[in-house]
Amino acid sequence: MQIQIQTFTVHKRFALTISRGTTAQTTNIWVRIEHDGIEGWGEASPFSVGEKPQTTEMIARSLQAIAPLLKALNPLERQRIDRLMAETRLPSAARAALDVALHDWVGKQANLPLWQLWGLERDRIVPTSVTIGISSPQDAQQRVWNWLGKGTIAAPLQDIQALKIKLGNPDGIEADKAMLLAVKAAAPHISQISIDANGAWDVNTALKMAFWLADQGVTYIEQPLPKGQGADLAKLYYQSPLPIFVDESCFTSRDIPLLVDRVHGINIKLLKSGGLSEALRMIHTAKAFGLKVMFGCYSDSSLLNTALAHLSPLADHLDLDSHLNLLDDPFVGAVFQNGRVVPNNQPGLGVRFRS
Repeated sequence: MQIQIQTFTVHKRFALTISRGTTAQTTNIWVRIEHDGIEGWGEASPFSVGEKPQTTEMIARSLQAIAPLLKALNPLERQRIDRLMAETRLPSAARAALDVALHDWVGKQANLPLWQLWGLERDRIVPTSVTIGISSPQDAQQRVWNWLGKGTIAAPLQDIQALKIKLGNPDGIEADKAMLLAVKAAAPHISQISIDANGAWDVNTALKMAFWLADQGVTYIEQPLPKGQGADLAKLYYQSPLPIFVDESCFTSRDIPLLVDRVHGINIKLLKSGGLSEALRMIHTAKAFGLKVMFGCYSDSSLLNTALAHLSPLADHLDLDSHLNLLDDPFVGAVFQNGRVVPNNQPGLGVRFRS
């Protein structure tokens, strides 16, 4: 099979600020594999969780290095391909791009969408949250109004049913509280609100906030503590009135058994897990331990979010909104309807290049 690697830059309509910094644009990688006249597409975007970042350059170099080794293989030879990816120590984002492209190829060869190949039901997809980054109360309200199409910049997303609020403001928890109250005032009709602190709190702050957030009707807290604080996470788990989910603390299925006694759920992202194959293993592993599952994204286009949308009938919570915040998304795939990101009936991913 032949592999083509191409970069493209996307710009956010609204820059996103979390506790670790602000992102306004990213340069992502479009991967295409071709075999027997069928082309499969995948994507990788750069990301960092506070450790060694996976940059665009690193991801591209690793894909260029493995491409010649894959030429003699068929997309159906997954054991050999997976072994090569492991032997070359391909970064998880690069693995994700290849894995998604291979799944797209198989779906197109079978002439079936992935959700149907997996026997899933699209009517079981829950609403996706849209994200409000750290900002002043006034800016947070404006951001909500813009998402709802009521602000100075209209957005066709009036049927939003869930919000995700980024907290961990460097000005402290009083700033966090003021922002959350402002968001609730801007969208009183939205009752499903979750919180993501991106590891910005210590355990005492997290406990204090958990009780306050529970009083505010919040549904769950994501990554309240920094990665690696297992003992404090266990303490929070047993005392928090709200479910605790982890993101940065969980990359693959191997991480899950170490978390089962200290979290209520995990956040699966394709760039962390290494693709749809591992995401599916994570789902089954988490559910076997009685954990809830949510899906998330980084600065991904419609291509990668559509890929994960095909698995969405298996998720309890969804946060697949990054493509909805892009000014120049080059792809068209899953559609936003009734607050949900829903894959279409086209073969494979059902993603095409925007004309």
